[in-house]
Amino acid sequence: MKNVLFVCVGDTCRSQMAEGFARKLGKKVMRAASAGTNATGFLSPEVVRVMKEEGVDISGQQSRQLTRRMAQEADLVVALGGGPENLYPDLLGDKLITWPTPDPFGQTPERYREVRDLIKARVIDLIIDLGKGR
Repeated sequence: MKNVLFVCVGDTCRSQMAEGFARKLGKKVMRAASAGTNATGFLSPEVVRVMKEEGVDISGQQSRQLTRRMAQEADLVVALGGGPENLYPDLLGDKLITWPTPDPFGQTPERYREVRDLIKARVIDLIIDLGKGR
């Protein structure tokens, strides 16, 4: 089991979606968490809605500030935007992967769905890779 930390800026949308999909679909290969480089402390209500459309309830997740300890304890850090590598370059090294992902915050429900679907596909690919022993 790998400890995977998904990081974006506010931990409000993108990283929350990734954590939700990883918890639901990847629980056999990873323990998932999320954090923000500048966490807002809340989840976007629209993210909660579009994730429920996929059968994933993230309403119990929390927006958290990325800490040095989180970065240390992660086996893999997935940056969806927000530059965690700038905060802890000494800790991340080869355990950082980057998924350039547009931020849907404040946009249309359709945009949230587009980003959700992109993140879901990437999480599924990650689950496959981890299942092969990445």
